[in-house]
Amino acid sequence: MEFNIGKKIKHLRKERKLTLQDVATETGFSPALISQIENNNVSPPIATLSKIARFFDIKMSFFFEEGEAIAKYEIVHKEDRRVVSRVISKDGTGHGYTYETLSYRKSNKKMEPFLLTVSERATEENLYNHEGEEFLLILKGNAELILDDERFLLKEGDAAYFDSSVKHRLLSKSDETVEVLAVVTR
Repeated sequence: MEFNIGKKIKHLRKERKLTLQDVATETGFSPALISQIENNNVSPPIATLSKIARFFDIKMSFFFEEGEAIAKYEIVHKEDRRVVSRVISKDGTGHGYTYETLSYRKSNKKMEPFLLTVSERATEENLYNHEGEEFLLILKGNAELILDDERFLLKEGDAAYFDSSVKHRLLSKSDETVEVLAVVTR
């Protein structure tokens, strides 16, 4: 089966506006080797592919997906959404969060869209932070957004955009269900 690994690597490099030298410098391989791999003149060993995958922040399985695998779009019908997480606290109790992915087939996305459902108010208010940025749009209900030491009441139709390095937490204002379109970048 032809996986067209070179074409996928070249696409990733050009999509990120990188030169052969950029990739070579970061991976430790020569620009000539990267070029040979991209042009399918050399079949790279798994260790080389693993290093390239780490550099592009992708799973190595991306190189072995059938077909072109580099799709320009994705359609996910409501009935095809997948629950990707039901958040549980350290003590085993539920936080009342459920995440449904709104995009799971497209590889190498720059953002991750989710439908977040908060079904109850959590008893603890631990704050979280990570790399990237977040956008939240309240689709249903009332929520309380904590950003560092500030609290914001968000109603249906309200939105928030913030740097994810800010400690944050979204809570149901009461025990009512809150539905949120959440988009997270890397």
